[in-house]
Amino acid sequence: MDTRLEVAIAAAQAGGALALRYFGTRLTVDYKGDHSPVTRADRECEQRIVEVLRRSFPDYGVIGEEFGADEGSGGSARWIIDPIDGTKNFIRGIPYFATLIGLEEDGEVTMGVIYAPAVDDLIYAHKGSGAFDRNGRLQVSSVRSMRESMLVFGGLDIFRQVGRWDAFERLVRASGRQRGFGDYFGHTFVARGQAEAMVEVDLKPWDLAAIKIVIEEAGGRFTDFKGNATIYGGDAVASNGLVHDEILRLLRTPSDSGAAT
Repeated sequence: MDTRLEVAIAAAQAGGALALRYFGTRLTVDYKGDHSPVTRADRECEQRIVEVLRRSFPDYGVIGEEFGADEGSGGSARWIIDPIDGTKNFIRGIPYFATLIGLEEDGEVTMGVIYAPAVDDLIYAHKGSGAFDRNGRLQVSSVRSMRESMLVFGGLDIFRQVGRWDAFERLVRASGRQRGFGDYFGHTFVARGQAEAMVEVDLKPWDLAAIKIVIEEAGGRFTDFKGNATIYGGDAVASNGLVHDEILRLLRTPSDSGAAT
C-alpha cells in the first residue's frame, strides 16, 4: 500500500476516534454563512486530521471544510478534507457520518479514504489499484437499465431549491426503486454494487473528493450533472457507469438541450 494512503487512513481513523468522543453528547451547534451546522467536534476533528497528515507530509497543501485552504509548499499536491460528513446525522445521534480525505495531484483526485467511526466502516481507493473495504475489493453492479436500477438520493427539498425538481422527478419515474441515503452513505451503496446510482446537489469539493476516486476505482463513473468528471461542479452523479448516460439525459433541462444542438 502507498505510504500516503496508509497515512490518510491513519488520519481518518484518528479524526474519527476524536469525533466518537463527542458523539451522543450535548454539543453546542453553530451555523455557518450557508446555514450548515458546525460543532466543536467538526473543528477539532479537522485539526487532528491535518496534524496527522502534516507529520508525514509537511509540504502538502490542505483544504478543509472548517478552516479553508493552506496551499503549503509541496507543489500541486493537496489533501481535501471533510472532518465529519453528515454533521446533521452526527448531531442527532445517527451513526452514519464519516471522515473523508482525498488527495488531489495536478488537479486530479488520486487517492481517497472514507471512515465511518460509529459503524467502524473503512473504504479506501488509490488510482489504478482499486477500491477496497475490510472485506476486499469493491465492484459496482452490472445492471444496465434504469428500469431495473436503484436510485439513491440525499435531501429532497434541495432539488426544488436549486431548480432541479422536474429533472429529479424524471429520474424517479425512470428508475425501478428509490431510497434516500444522504451524504457519504449513499455513495457506498453504489461502490458496493448495492445500488446503481446516487444523485446530489449543493455540494463542495470536500464532500466529493474521496467519493469520486472510490466510485471510479470500484468500476463506476463520477461526474457533475453536465457530465464533467469533476468535484467542483456543485452537483454529482455517481453510478455503475452503465446507466450514467441515461441519467445525464434525464437530468438535462430544456435549456441544456437547446445549448447542445
